[in-house]
Amino acid sequence: MFNVKTMLGATLAAALGAGGAQAADEVTLQLKWVTQAQFAGYYVALEKGFYEEEDLDVTVKPGGPDIAPTQVIAGGGADVIVEWMPAALAAREKGLPLVNIAQPFKSSGMMLTCLKESNVTSPEDFPGNTLGVWFFGNEYPFLSWMAHLDIPTEGGADGVEVLKQGFNVDPLLQKQAACISTMTYNEYWQVIDAGISPDDLVTFKYEDQGVATLEDGLYVLEDNLADEAFKDKMVRFVKASMKGWKYAEENPDEAAEIVLEYDETGAQTETHQKRMMGEIAKLTAGSNGALDPADYQRTVDTLLAGGSDPVITVEPQGAWTHDITDAALN
Repeated sequence: MFNVKTMLGATLAAALGAGGAQAADEVTLQLKWVTQAQFAGYYVALEKGFYEEEDLDVTVKPGGPDIAPTQVIAGGGADVIVEWMPAALAAREKGLPLVNIAQPFKSSGMMLTCLKESNVTSPEDFPGNTLGVWFFGNEYPFLSWMAHLDIPTEGGADGVEVLKQGFNVDPLLQKQAACISTMTYNEYWQVIDAGISPDDLVTFKYEDQGVATLEDGLYVLEDNLADEAFKDKMVRFVKASMKGWKYAEENPDEAAEIVLEYDETGAQTETHQKRMMGEIAKLTAGSNGALDPADYQRTVDTLLAGGSDPVITVEPQGAWTHDITDAALN
């Protein structure tokens, strides 16, 4: 990605020279994954000047397989991060006081995708099969689901064999697993692009199974919320970001093209990003950015019920606030 901060800095310098305006407030956002339409709202807000309108100089830092947003913010490398709630709540219980200040994603895109030839047509068919599961905090919805179904995850005829899945779809393509973890907006389409017909697949969405947890929320450190100047920055940041998200929902193709402009790696394709944006828009639909307490409680209940090794062991306290969205959206 080209240096957005440098670009905006030059713009701001010109503004300073022209009108003597004060320098914009700097905000650094750490993404959960690489530059893609999953984060379109933030790139749209950059490209369309929504952050500048709020007097913000925003730097967006892409993530990757070796980047944990929780570690980045703990080390002072970001003001705000995009993270899934299971990882954020786990970090909070372990001593990193993360607080959810906004929830752009209303629905979960997580699902299991199975080869029809494996004869898995319902969750009752899981026992005796190998299932690919992401770890690093993403396994807990799966473990909770299996606990609800009373299916052991240590293998055997009555249980499932859990394959620690990398961030690819190889276990399904190579038939190492009957089902793998996919996102509706990403890995599922990698399976399709590999030449497997949708008619040859069976999918189980976590939303449909009642075990979905919240994804892609905005989190900051609790101590920073005691600083009124920081809170004011976050109010403006959330306001501009949600403006970017709603623009992206209404203009998905344009949003995908904006994302491609910011993809420094050149790894993304127009077809994949436009398809991804179409799916992402379904997940952000229905959210104005404010966390729904019922969605939060469902996530907590799911995580607490995660079998013998739950991601959290006690009901969190102070893990979210409406203070920022109340000010940003009203």
